[in-house]
Amino acid sequence: MTEQDITSIAGHSCVRLEQVSKLFGSFAALRQVSGEFLPGRCYVLLGENGAGKSTLLRILAGLLRPSHGKVTVFDAQPPHEARERIGYMSHAPMLYDELTAQENLAYFAELYPGRACLKPAEALRQVGLDPALTRLFGQYSQGMRQRVSLARVLLPNPDLLLLDEPFSNMDVDSARQMVALLAGFRQSNRTIVLTTHQRELAAPIADEVLTLHAGRVASWERGSSLA
Repeated sequence: MTEQDITSIAGHSCVRLEQVSKLFGSFAALRQVSGEFLPGRCYVLLGENGAGKSTLLRILAGLLRPSHGKVTVFDAQPPHEARERIGYMSHAPMLYDELTAQENLAYFAELYPGRACLKPAEALRQVGLDPALTRLFGQYSQGMRQRVSLARVLLPNPDLLLLDEPFSNMDVDSARQMVALLAGFRQSNRTIVLTTHQRELAAPIADEVLTLHAGRVASWERGSSLA
C-alpha cells in the first residue's frame, strides 16, 4: 500500500498529513509526506539516520511546523493547539538524575495545571515500576530509564503517543517488556507512532509500517511486513 492509497477505513482520523514538507535552509528533511493515522493503531517509522523520522515526530508533536503542506490531529486541530492530548517521548530522557522517579513525575505533573493527570505513583505502576523505589533516576538501568520516560509521557493521559526510539540501548528482555506495555496502551484506543532501528522488536505491535527514505515515504505497508 503506497501513501497515495491510504484512506480511512473506520471512524475518525487521529492524524492527517497533506503534502507535508520541512525545510532547514536548503535541506529538505521531509518531502511531500501524505497519509492518515487512525485511533487504536500502532504506526512504526523505519529508515536510516537522516531519513526524516524524528522530524516527522516533532511536527506531529507540535514542536516544529511544516514548511509546506498541512497537519491536523483529532480531525481538525493543528498539533500545537492540541498538545495536551499528545504525549511525546524524545530520544533524550528529559528527566533529572538527582531526583527519584516519583519526584521527577511529581515535578512534571505540575506543568499541567487544571488538567486531570495520573498520579505519579499510578503512572509508574502503568509502566511496571514500583513507586516506592527510592533509587535516584541517574542510577537506573537504561530499560528503567525508558520506562520512567514513558511514565512522564503518560501523565496527562494523551490520546496520541509519539515515541522516538523507545527501545534505544535496551537489552532484549527490557525491550520486549516495553513492547508488551505499548500493546496494552494501543488497546485503550490510543494511537501510537514510534521510530525504531530494531524492526524485529516492533513486529508484535506494528499495525502499519512506514519506511522513510530521504524525507519521502518509500513504502507504507501492513505490519505483517515486519514478521
